[in-house]
Amino acid sequence: METQGENMGTLSESLERLEARIEAAASLFERTVAMMEERDGDIRRMVATVENSRESELQKKLEAAEQQIAELRAQIEARPESKPSPRKTIPASTVQFLSKQGIALENVEAGALDTALTGLSLEQRIAVKAQLLRAGVVA
Repeated sequence: METQGENMGTLSESLERLEARIEAAASLFERTVAMMEERDGDIRRMVATVENSRESELQKKLEAAEQQIAELRAQIEARPESKPSPRKTIPASTVQFLSKQGIALENVEAGALDTALTGLSLEQRIAVKAQLLRAGVVA
């Protein structure tokens, strides 16, 4: 029986040590949870600070862009109505064709132009006249 009593004593001691270890682990766990909650609060504050600073930065950029747009619109409205400058160049093929027909680009008359273009198809005549109009050679 003594061995059974000794076994009970050893078992009791083991249980007491196990209980002490469990209490220590529980205490450590509670401290870890408290530390994590504290860090979580710090992280949330940092994230909020970063978001607020980024938001204010974006707000400033938006205000600057809106101001620039307003200034550009005011400049456009203040400018007198003007047409974009017409194209001043004519494709080389058109110049060569007209020179072969005896038409100088400095002084193009509508009748002479029509006569020179009679050998071309309707689409080609329209294209040549459009090029000359863009270049400001023909009015």
